[in-house]
Amino acid sequence: MSMYSLAAIAGLAIFAGSVSAADSPGLGSSLSQDELAAIDFVVLPNGDGLPDGGGTAATGAIVYQQNCLACHGEKGTGGANDTLAGGQGSLAGESPLKTIGSFWPYATTVFDYVRRAMPIQSPGVLSNDELYAVTAYLLYINEVIGENDEINAETLPGVRMPNRDNFVWDYSQAE
Repeated sequence: MSMYSLAAIAGLAIFAGSVSAADSPGLGSSLSQDELAAIDFVVLPNGDGLPDGGGTAATGAIVYQQNCLACHGEKGTGGANDTLAGGQGSLAGESPLKTIGSFWPYATTVFDYVRRAMPIQSPGVLSNDELYAVTAYLLYINEVIGENDEINAETLPGVRMPNRDNFVWDYSQAE
């Protein structure tokens, strides 16, 4: 993060702290507990926080076609946005390609990212089964799992990503 970014964040924090409720434009509304629960989730690399549901790459291919293809291209390549597949073995080279299969250390973070941010035009619209299925498809096109492997809260944390050993995980549960 640059010095200018830090200064801007600090300035906004000071400004936000000085605005009273009377100065507020009165926009928005408070969330109910149910509304908050729908967006208040954390999925850790070890799988803690994964929801119920499941899916396979075969089903995920359909979800991908309907929700991801326009931005990411056929089988995760050639789209206008990030390339999702390929790049294995390229990180140490002159033209590294950071994809799900070449860079990401944990399959659970793929699920978490898709759940929070995709599809770009309407994040949060995919069901848990669709999320598991499209995650399975993304892992499949990166040759990490088989097309009919079931991905769910039990199996996803056990998926070993190709670049996993090149990251350091400094998380330990409280004893």
